[in-house]
Amino acid sequence: MKNRITKLFQQKKENILSIYFTAGFPNLEDTKSIIQHLDEAGADLIEIGFPFSDPLADGETIQKSSQIALENGMTVKLLFQQLENIRQHTEIPIILMGYLNPVMQYGEQAFLEKCAALGVDGLIIPDMPLSYYQNHLQNLFQANNLSNILLITPETSEERIRLIDEHSEGFIYMVSSNSITGANKDLTHQAAYFKKVNEMQLQNPRLIGFGIHDKASFANACAYSSGAIIGSAFIKHLAKYGVSEKTVRQFVEGVR
Repeated sequence: MKNRITKLFQQKKENILSIYFTAGFPNLEDTKSIIQHLDEAGADLIEIGFPFSDPLADGETIQKSSQIALENGMTVKLLFQQLENIRQHTEIPIILMGYLNPVMQYGEQAFLEKCAALGVDGLIIPDMPLSYYQNHLQNLFQANNLSNILLITPETSEERIRLIDEHSEGFIYMVSSNSITGANKDLTHQAAYFKKVNEMQLQNPRLIGFGIHDKASFANACAYSSGAIIGSAFIKHLAKYGVSEKTVRQFVEGVR
């Protein structure tokens, strides 16, 4: 059975907009409202970060949002409670993004089964080794119809890109540069990397992330992929303007 991520990429081949936000930021109970506002505003895909105290791949903006979320009292258990009945309100594809430690602390099988029960469609776990996924979690992901979204960077070898493509479901997260989130503001110098990956004719579509922050960078990313992921810029927008339907819509329309 195809999940919502797979269906999205079958139905829409370009200009896919995925928005990331941190659960519990800016306020503890904002999660469901942000999801609904993003859906209504026309986002195609939502990534919800579950905060962790040592977020290695995240830049200052997302690190700060995670710290605030943790101080607000956000936990994996609470996030799951907030997502109860979410499928009564929206059918937008939802991905949870975070680190392996909280998943292991919750219990890997229990975590994945809970995601499936709530209607979550996939996971991005940047610090999970591919070999660990293959040996310990792949069968559980497949049994629960969850997409495992894997990342590639400009430094990833062609051999490893093909291996990642073989074990990805949904799409590949194409990191725009060798940096933390939010750090790369100019994607033009990555054109050779983007073209190289496109020429490999991978079986999975790609979304470009890290450094996408406005209409120009979104359009540039879409020229080399099926779409783009925006995180830090949206977090800054929420911090400055709040989480109302109006302000979320302004952000999405400002990118498209």
